Amino acid sequence: MVRQILLIDDNPQDRFLAEEAFEQVCPDCQLITQPSGREALAYLKQAERLPDVLLLDVNMPGMNGFEVLAALKADARLALIPVVMLSTSQSQDDVARSYTLHASSYLVKAPSFSGFINQIEAFLTYWQVNRVVETAR
Repeated sequence: MVRQILLIDDNPQDRFLAEEAFEQVCPDCQLITQPSGREALAYLKQAERLPDVLLLDVNMPGMNGFEVLAALKADARLALIPVVMLSTSQSQDDVARSYTLHASSYLVKAPSFSGFINQIEAFLTYWQVNRVVETAR
């Protein structure tokens, strides 16, 4: 069962909305948030337990989501964490680039909170049903 999710998003309001959504949809889940790619990578490198799945914003300053994704996939310990790109961008180039870099999925952020709640419910249902348990972590 998906219990720990890491959200990497530079927007404090989006992080707050995600915290609210997860609290409503899955109070037993642990949502960890990081405000930047660099901070998230530093967190993951020292984490004793890796998250079950990672939600990654595409458009962030400093290190964008594609750069974070590439860094994750280049690290043997982190490469198997499922990564769901989460963005306001509907650009086919962004979607294609995400999958080229081995993202597990791409979600376009819903414009309303109720729509976002529905996305989180669908996201959790999908990852709970399709989670591959890894023993090497």
